[in-house]
Amino acid sequence: MIINMRLSIIVCCTILFFTACKDTFLNEEPVGELTESQIQDSTNVEGLVTSAYSVLNGQFDNASNAYNSPASNWSFGDVVSDDAYKGGGGTGDQNNIHQMEIFNDNSTTKDIERKWLALYEGIRRANEAIKELQTSNDISQHLKDERIAEMHFLRGHFFFELKKIYNRIPWIDASATKPEDYVVANDQYTSDELWDKIAEEFNQASQMLPDEQKDPGRPTRLAARAYMCKVYIFQGKWQKASDLADEVISSNKYHLMNNFRDVFLPENDNGPEIIFAVQHSINDGSPNNYNGSIGDRLAAPGGPYYPQYGFHRPSQDLINAFHTNINGLPVNDHNDITLSDNVDPRLDHTVARPGIPYLDLGIKYDQSWARDLATYGPYSPKKRMVSAKSDHYLKVWPYVNDLNYYVIRYADVLLWKAEAAIQLGDLETGRQFINKIRERAKNSKTVKTLDGSQDAAPYLIDTYNQPFPSKQEAFQALHIERRLEFAQEGHRFFDLVRWGIADQVMNAFIQREQDKRQYLRGAHFEKGKNEFFPIPQSQIDLSQGKIKQNPKYN
Repeated sequence: MIINMRLSIIVCCTILFFTACKDTFLNEEPVGELTESQIQDSTNVEGLVTSAYSVLNGQFDNASNAYNSPASNWSFGDVVSDDAYKGGGGTGDQNNIHQMEIFNDNSTTKDIERKWLALYEGIRRANEAIKELQTSNDISQHLKDERIAEMHFLRGHFFFELKKIYNRIPWIDASATKPEDYVVANDQYTSDELWDKIAEEFNQASQMLPDEQKDPGRPTRLAARAYMCKVYIFQGKWQKASDLADEVISSNKYHLMNNFRDVFLPENDNGPEIIFAVQHSINDGSPNNYNGSIGDRLAAPGGPYYPQYGFHRPSQDLINAFHTNINGLPVNDHNDITLSDNVDPRLDHTVARPGIPYLDLGIKYDQSWARDLATYGPYSPKKRMVSAKSDHYLKVWPYVNDLNYYVIRYADVLLWKAEAAIQLGDLETGRQFINKIRERAKNSKTVKTLDGSQDAAPYLIDTYNQPFPSKQEAFQALHIERRLEFAQEGHRFFDLVRWGIADQVMNAFIQREQDKRQYLRGAHFEKGKNEFFPIPQSQIDLSQGKIKQNPKYN
């Protein structure tokens, strides 16, 4: 079942939206309603392709509430994890996300329905583009093959997101032509069969995608191989994942940037560390600047330079995770850190802490910036915020920026390689690849005091200089490293679920934090239920019973 039964196959919304991307091919203005013969014209077929890309940022209906279907998954991946609180003006502000945070969401929760609709709209558009590309006679075979490969890649991405969020999903491909073809059961394939079909999307894409793209918003062959690696990581096919990680690494196409902070500067978008990203743009002539980071606009931290939306607030537990010992290694004791404690330098590039300078604004972050301090504590987002002094930040409504959202970066591949190696019993290779990430953090520029004379905090980090004594300890190091490296990037919850430890971690987190965050009292993660979100009730109803609800949801 898909998109509120909006099934006019050719025309529909393929051409109603401006794109979500800054690159030239993605800034083309959409065309109007077309006949079948007109749509097969090369320019108009390219418009269909562009239309599929335009859904990547979660914006699909010309509204400003893409924060309910964000590409970054800040609510689906961070707020429901131990890394972040919802934030905002108390639990009633975007109460739908609050219900997700305390694991009290249901099949009518706005975000759960809107995310489903956005992702299936992307699939629908990719399918329509594939069908028209296959029948068009106005495009060279070489270009046709490339564009079809791009659509397989995008379709794989949308299905991957659906699978990790909802688990049991209907599979709808380009063979769907009639309205009834879209009414599909969500139990026609097993979980492994779905993962295999998603992997095959990226495999097909990799057969025809080029090694280089003139437009950086388009995926390359290696991007497809990297995404296929990610599918195998989620599926637990460790040797296949390891082999694909090796392929990406040995290509020497990507490398870690020298400084951790530089990765998140918009001027470095599509740089050597970025394998695939959702492209954003502002001031591009599109209405309302919805091509910017519209899904993340509620993260604005307040203070003298930003609106005080105050969502996506870092948790105390996340702050504590950056504590290091005298050897520069993670402490991981969950105790609240003090100003004199050693910390991983990535901490103050990732979150805003009172007394630490905020970006390049020449001012220290103050807890007074934090909206509803009593409910959500003093910390605010920082990693993916853009300086208010930058031309890449829009200083008027909707207060978005054009920093891309990184779906896969090279650090992902290095840690997937480490994880696969550990699972296969090669602890030493796992240690070496974890150390590559820590080495970059160790050698990165640190946050300085306002006068630049010294570090803003006692930063200390080092690599693991001794072999891991056991597989369990190797995994612990891997788990911590992914948390520190990718904090506030929307991945944490999905990592906990695929590791099979979400119930342990989240219930321990709730127990530790409920005295600080009283709204967590009574919250509970139910194993066998809360690993996935409920199927939207509207889609179950429209499917006439073909779509079944996930276990334990009413």
